[in-house]
Amino acid sequence: MKHRVIPFFLFAASFSLFAQTNTVTLSHYLLPEFQEGRVLMKNGTELKTRLNYNSLTEEMVFDDNGNVLAIGKTVIPQIDTVFIGDRKFIYTDGNFLELLHDSSYKFFAQHKCRVIPPGKPAAYGGTSETSATDSYSSLISDGRIYDLKLPDDFKVKPYTVYWIEKEGKLKSFRTLGQIKAFYKQKKKLYEEYTKTHKVNFEDQKSVADLINFMETHG
Repeated sequence: MKHRVIPFFLFAASFSLFAQTNTVTLSHYLLPEFQEGRVLMKNGTELKTRLNYNSLTEEMVFDDNGNVLAIGKTVIPQIDTVFIGDRKFIYTDGNFLELLHDSSYKFFAQHKCRVIPPGKPAAYGGTSETSATDSYSSLISDGRIYDLKLPDDFKVKPYTVYWIEKEGKLKSFRTLGQIKAFYKQKKKLYEEYTKTHKVNFEDQKSVADLINFMETHG
């Protein structure tokens, strides 16, 4: 991978990775295609470009004339907010988090994904776990982890970690059970809400509505 500097963006981009075509599938990217966005720097500078988010590497990336480039690590601490369409991302606690709610508390979604590599056939109809690990390592070392479409025999499973910020403290949730435990002082209220509302942990609005109810009632 070669290093590149994009003077217009002052990004000191870390990677020049993949030439886009019109037929690619963004299997491990948050958005189905790159979208017009803005990067607001802490010094007030605003930079415009086509952006997306790589859920596997957890990096904000941009399109430079058909090349996918990751925003450089030296630049990230200087970023205030990233806007992609009507979505807003904040860099905090070492992660890009999508801001879902901002009032007396802040609620975020951290977008991640697992990539399950293929395993080679083994004895008795099984597959070799070692081969799968080697295949995944090869995907990383070859830089294909940034390709807009991974090989067809790799499976992509997106998932979400939610974060709440109250009084300057961050707390993460990986399951509904963890949210329930967080609101143990409002156990009855939580149970009443979940009896009348179907909460899907992978549905951002569903979880955000639950959190908002718990924060504004009781």
